[in-house]
Amino acid sequence: MHVLVWNLFHGRAVPPAGRDLLPDFRDLIEAWEWDVAFLQEVPPWWPGALPAQARDTVLTSRNLLLCLRRPLARRWPDLMKSGGGGANAILVRRATIAERRSLVLRRRPERRVAHGVRIGATWFVNLHATAHVPARAQEDVERAARAAREWAGDAPLVFGGDLNLRHPELDGFVHVGGRDVDHLFVRGLHATGPERLEHGTLSDHIPLRFTLSPERRPAA
Repeated sequence: MHVLVWNLFHGRAVPPAGRDLLPDFRDLIEAWEWDVAFLQEVPPWWPGALPAQARDTVLTSRNLLLCLRRPLARRWPDLMKSGGGGANAILVRRATIAERRSLVLRRRPERRVAHGVRIGATWFVNLHATAHVPARAQEDVERAARAAREWAGDAPLVFGGDLNLRHPELDGFVHVGGRDVDHLFVRGLHATGPERLEHGTLSDHIPLRFTLSPERRPAA
């Protein structure tokens, strides 16, 4: 199984493209091989248009009066930036979602939410932690990890996203890898990665792909 972790930079490019980039992001994500995608900083109206058999979306920050923000962000994405609204999304490519959970971690200075889905016996939990304040990011990550463990019980668990920490550590998890602030942890699974995917100028984050398999147990 392949897990993709990518912050979409509110649908923008570097350097700025000056136009709506939904078709570009959609085509790129569709072309890659992945089974579950953890996405952050997603324009709230995008998840339904991205390639997936099933999806779970939570709103994050700056979504008040979204009906007004959306047309402005579609017309001038580089001017609106994060002011166009934000969401996190878990995309599932070839399976169904058996269960969904979410937890609001904080509402100020910006709304942060952890959300998870169960696919078969395995839980997948996505997070975008508070930016620019490491202590708050650490609190977000620890609260989200506790919630993830409660949701999963003894089941295998995948936890990650944009954690806004460069060297995160979590008790009870194995850190698979990451780049800058984007990371993936697992429990009860074997995982390798990350593989950096070519993304041209889209986003200011590099998309990371991890490979998961059942945990290897020593022979009796």
